[in-house]
Amino acid sequence: MSLVAAAGLTLSWLLNGVANADTVLPAGSSDAAQAGSSSPSPGASPNRQPQQGADKEKDGKKKRGGIHKIEHVVVIMQENRSFDHYFGTFPGADGIPRKHGVPTVCVPDPQTKECVKPYHNPEDKNRGGPHNASNATNDIDGGKMDGFIAEVRRVSNAPPDVMGYHDAREIPNYWAYARQFVLQDHMFEPNASWSLPEHLFMVSGWSAKCSSDNPMSCKNALQSPGNGPYAWTDLTYLLSKAGVSWAYYVANGTQPDCEDAAMTCPEQPQQAGTPSIWNPLPQFVTVRDDGQLANIQDVSHFYDAARDGTLPAVSWVIPNNANSEHPTALVSTGQAYVTRLINAVMSGPNWNSTAIFLSWDDWGGFYDHVVPPTADQNGYGLRVPGLVISPYARRGFIDHQILSFDAYLKFIEDDFLDRQRIDPQTDGRPDPRPDVRETAGILGDLVKDFDFDQRPRRPFILSTNPEAGSAPD
Repeated sequence: MSLVAAAGLTLSWLLNGVANADTVLPAGSSDAAQAGSSSPSPGASPNRQPQQGADKEKDGKKKRGGIHKIEHVVVIMQENRSFDHYFGTFPGADGIPRKHGVPTVCVPDPQTKECVKPYHNPEDKNRGGPHNASNATNDIDGGKMDGFIAEVRRVSNAPPDVMGYHDAREIPNYWAYARQFVLQDHMFEPNASWSLPEHLFMVSGWSAKCSSDNPMSCKNALQSPGNGPYAWTDLTYLLSKAGVSWAYYVANGTQPDCEDAAMTCPEQPQQAGTPSIWNPLPQFVTVRDDGQLANIQDVSHFYDAARDGTLPAVSWVIPNNANSEHPTALVSTGQAYVTRLINAVMSGPNWNSTAIFLSWDDWGGFYDHVVPPTADQNGYGLRVPGLVISPYARRGFIDHQILSFDAYLKFIEDDFLDRQRIDPQTDGRPDPRPDVRETAGILGDLVKDFDFDQRPRRPFILSTNPEAGSAPD
């Protein structure tokens, strides 16, 4: 089934230029040309946030300059796509190596004995590949980046599609956001593994297995951290101690990933109050002890908060299986869901003080040509797409810095916590983590993706049912 939608927004005007790391789009493609409209779908729940926006932060600090113009950070975490799979042909990005438009790289297929080049895949439903720690090691293959097809062949009889890539013809909204805002082409998953460790890193900078509620009982665990308790310190502990509001929004339904990072498995339920692969916070000792379990909510509350102007200072937004883009979930369904979330923020009172960080938690077995850099003993893992969307985001900018989800922690800490890190030496709650991820020497700074001197940009509302874009040159 092709991804081309029957009706919606024409984005070809937006998707035909070329932008590099220091190029902005011409004035003629400014926010004044609004690309259609689509209303968010607010949930029916009348309940409000457990903490109303960032009022305490604003009243207490009265900061408005630089990074502190951002009063609301929204992290949208999708599922299982590599950078080359979504943006490998995006103009100006570090994408699939090509000469005269033809890929110059290939990956051997041990069954057919052919070397398969990356190819355009118009299909809405993809299969991807296995994506646990051993699969990552084999995909990377000592830096050769040539194990992707072999890993699929080991576990599946279906034709591999991990060398396929999408572009503006299948994901026009994602490419439109990249054109108008910031695309990060060196964003890496925090460690080379699957969804649960990535989500633990996302909220805490570590993945570990603990034998009790004592933080010192925790030991490094990159593949199998278990189902808790998660006793080490996470970002919510620092936020709570500083009186900074936060919420973790979960789309009810089924879990997007398998317990063992396999390609397929029976569906398991997911809801805000239930610990799961994508919802680990209920098992964090800090969240329980701080009395903040109520901050983990159904995603309908996110739409309410965006509409009412009561977004907390920090939001994480997590999908269910259907809208996650985890193979075999439809790409179009995930793109529509993400567009609704972004439209909701842009349509609400908090837009002018919000930064949205959009990424995908791991590579999902899909091909990527960039060898992951080493930050420490735990990572990084493979490259994933990253986007920054904000009224202060640079326009049409490609960020080549080395980044990981640790950069989200660093940005939040710099903005709301006076640069306090999740650091056993200074945060008042020691744990045996091997290092402080936010201070890694190779980690870039998300502040460089913003121009805080520019006039806040107007909302850029997109259709949730867009027409296909044009193929890149």
